[in-house]
Amino acid sequence: MRRIHVIGIGAGDPDQLTLQAVRALKSTNVFFILDKGEVKSDLVRLRRDILDTHLPKGTYRLVEARDPERDRAAGGTAYSPAVGDWRSARADVCERLIAQELGEDESGAFLVWGDPSLYDSTLGILEEILDRGTVTFSYEVVPGISSVSALAARHRTGLNRVGRPVQITTGRRLADGFPEGADDVVVMLDAHQTFRRYADQDIDIYWGAYIGTPDEILVSGPLAEAAERIGRLRAEARERKGWIMDTYLLRRHPRDPGRPAE
Repeated sequence: MRRIHVIGIGAGDPDQLTLQAVRALKSTNVFFILDKGEVKSDLVRLRRDILDTHLPKGTYRLVEARDPERDRAAGGTAYSPAVGDWRSARADVCERLIAQELGEDESGAFLVWGDPSLYDSTLGILEEILDRGTVTFSYEVVPGISSVSALAARHRTGLNRVGRPVQITTGRRLADGFPEGADDVVVMLDAHQTFRRYADQDIDIYWGAYIGTPDEILVSGPLAEAAERIGRLRAEARERKGWIMDTYLLRRHPRDPGRPAE
């Protein structure tokens, strides 16, 4: 039976791969990469750099396919259906790659940024392909260092404080309000700099873009002071590279016990 490795490759630094991930790379015959187009060609190059760091050049086979476009203008009630359509289109591509490019007794791999369990669609897509019943395979998941872990490490801070919860959410959800019951909030997939909405509150931010790569940018400090700088750096980086991936931790200062809840 065909075998698939879903390998978490960290946030971009080849040194972030675990020993388990390196072993999985060495046991893989074919690596599948979904190309997001010329603007994001850096992402393909970074994957190649990771493979070249851990495998002898010329010893692995790489198969690329174009990643389907997603309707990013869809919002409100149309958001989830748009994501579902995009995932199904991705499943079509991955199904073809597995069926046509992978021999019955071979191993293939999808290299996933960060960790496959955190805001990534690969596992759901593989399950959808198996449910279709047109191609069979087994698969295993190799955890990776997420951008969340890398962000905290680069800023030399923990994600939570003693006895307090930490919540991981998206910019889309943060726009609906600061999560109730959590003062330490990690925000991912925020294309609209939603943190600016909270610049008038007593909050610190730990922000990072292109974490683990040579283009890494880090900013931390009181949100009221850092928000404008982050916005400027983010705009400059996006203009220079054509894309940006960033993550941040918002840390709200403890409220005065006598102060009414917001």
